[in-house]
Amino acid sequence: MSRIGKLAIKLGDKTKVNVANQQVNFEGPKGKLSVRLPAKVKVEVKDGQVTVQREDDSREARSLHGLTRTILANAAKGVSTGFERRLDIRGVGFRAEVKGKAIHFSLGYSHPVVFNLPEGVTAEVDKASRTEDSLPTVGLTLRSADKEALGATAVNIRSLRPPEPYKGKGIKYSEERIRRKEGKTGTT
Repeated sequence: MSRIGKLAIKLGDKTKVNVANQQVNFEGPKGKLSVRLPAKVKVEVKDGQVTVQREDDSREARSLHGLTRTILANAAKGVSTGFERRLDIRGVGFRAEVKGKAIHFSLGYSHPVVFNLPEGVTAEVDKASRTEDSLPTVGLTLRSADKEALGATAVNIRSLRPPEPYKGKGIKYSEERIRRKEGKTGTT
């Protein structure tokens, strides 16, 4: 039995769950999410808890058991409390500004970069501050009820200007550490 799959998912006070066919719908204060279930997995809702069970002990059913439980737990947490991801934009002249459902970046290119946010993801820009190596840093916070959409959005924003290893300029996750390289010394 899967150690993760056999754990029950506890629901928040204001979270509602509806199971119809092979679809599980979550509704809470942060939004609505629906998760499609694989064929070999069943879901039951009892006393404010969601349990995931597999139909048989085939290899496919065993591999989907824990995965389905984790996806459902992420959906339950997302509609009740939501998820947050922080990015740091480091570099002289690097800026970000949220205008409606788009983020306008100035990343050292010859043109501004406009990134359209997907449905359900919101962004907020913090004011610039200086770091230990005197590079200005702008904080960008992304929030969403859908963990998968939030992660994909963060990856796409980071790919606009990945951090470089010499000065650390670019867009990075706030908890990410950049392995720094030493530049040319200029001596022979």
